[in-house]
Amino acid sequence: MSAENTTRVYISRDSSALSMGAEKVASALKQGLNGQNVTIIRNGSRALYWLEPMIEVETPAGRVAYGPVKAKDVAGLIEQGLLEGNQDHPLCLGLTEEIPYLKKQQRLTFARAGIIDPVSLDDYRATEGYKGLEKALQMSAQAIVDEVKESGLRGRGGAAFPTGIKWQTVLGAEAEQKYIVCNADEGDSGTFADRLQMEADPFGLIEGMTIAGLAVGATQGYIYLREEYPHAHEILDEAIAIAEKNGYLGDNILQSGKAFHLEVRLGAKAYICGEETALLESLEGKRGMVRPKPPIPALVGLFGQPTVVNNVISLSSVSIILAKGADYYKDFGMGRSRGTMPFQLAGNLKYAGLVETAFGVTLKELLYDFGGGSLTGRPLRAVQAGGPLGTYLPESQWDVAMDYEEMAALGAVLGHGGVVAFDDTVDMSEQARFSMDFCVVESCGKCTPCRIGSTRGVEVIDKIRANQDRDNNIELLEQLCETMVDGSLCAMGGMTPFPVQSALKHFSEDFAK
Repeated sequence: MSAENTTRVYISRDSSALSMGAEKVASALKQGLNGQNVTIIRNGSRALYWLEPMIEVETPAGRVAYGPVKAKDVAGLIEQGLLEGNQDHPLCLGLTEEIPYLKKQQRLTFARAGIIDPVSLDDYRATEGYKGLEKALQMSAQAIVDEVKESGLRGRGGAAFPTGIKWQTVLGAEAEQKYIVCNADEGDSGTFADRLQMEADPFGLIEGMTIAGLAVGATQGYIYLREEYPHAHEILDEAIAIAEKNGYLGDNILQSGKAFHLEVRLGAKAYICGEETALLESLEGKRGMVRPKPPIPALVGLFGQPTVVNNVISLSSVSIILAKGADYYKDFGMGRSRGTMPFQLAGNLKYAGLVETAFGVTLKELLYDFGGGSLTGRPLRAVQAGGPLGTYLPESQWDVAMDYEEMAALGAVLGHGGVVAFDDTVDMSEQARFSMDFCVVESCGKCTPCRIGSTRGVEVIDKIRANQDRDNNIELLEQLCETMVDGSLCAMGGMTPFPVQSALKHFSEDFAK
């Protein structure tokens, strides 16, 4: 049988899939299919995590999926026609692309996730990879920046600052050396989009960073990677080496005479290093502490030089914008929120996973149409959006459109797109305490409102929960929150009160028990 007729079988190498036994399943597949004309491909994940480990088999009709598969299931699957895509097996999910959770999405940034071998340059190029870079090499730096500005792309790390404006500032700065820094220190609870992107489509990030370098005149880039992501580290290093070997990185990119170099640097296991200035301090080998602004990193950043700091999803979106044009990208979304957003569904939900869709989907649609309601079967009561510094939203607010301005109008944040759900057994006074305690642990300690305020916050909440002078302590907690919001140096202390204030406002009964 020719190589063209080899059956391809896909099993994920994604961290979450591995945590659920994907390596054992892959070993069982290799043993069970030994001697047959089969190629086993270790792809990224489709991020339908309740179905992992998931096996996909390529058939004339498309890929057929099976899951969740355990190692003990493999022999039976093979005997019952796995390679023919037998859809009568109890674990068969049908054609992968027809799974409703996936079919309803609008995947742009994650279009390759789970489809390609993440470290195959051939796979990447076969799915329109490096089309954006090839186009960018024919454009002036200003033209690239203009395209990104026109697309409406905003920072996907949480701050939502317009990416093109940041790039324009760095382009206009005078300096012998400029830098591109990718913030891959993904630390928000319930978020995993950055990790998924790096493990499923590393060349997408590499291409985006290379284009950013061309746009602002930077020849050196760094990926500041969360230390707890060893699989992403391995995949990124391998992909960077492949890109260098094939002329997509280095001193002479695709014989253009233009240079861009890229390295991975591991983070310091500190949540505060997700704040861009603390990240730069850490990248320079110092303790991760927040810098006062101004000056902004775009003018005085890494080693005192003009620096673009964007997160993984922002930079990975750039190649799409350059390849397909700003008009194509901004056709998705609503208002000032253009393009798509990867919403990460976690917590007490039946179907946890990643949902990439245009801005404008409602929180309720994410919770029920995708998430399937609570895993416990109990009523959902509260949702925290935007990470551990985001507000808690009661059911009365779940019709909100997931858009930066619509969320802000509620006093909420969209952040990095994390959505963590709680059922009606949750104690919101306990969640408020957790928010303050999180700040105690993760504060860099540079400013007093954050360092001392969070410690006092835990103490006051403990007194409220113990029914010690409850009314006065609730008033004191509210005043403390206002002080932290107004007086903290960065978002760590300035946003820690948000979940506490929302818990007091919407779930006051939990503070009166």
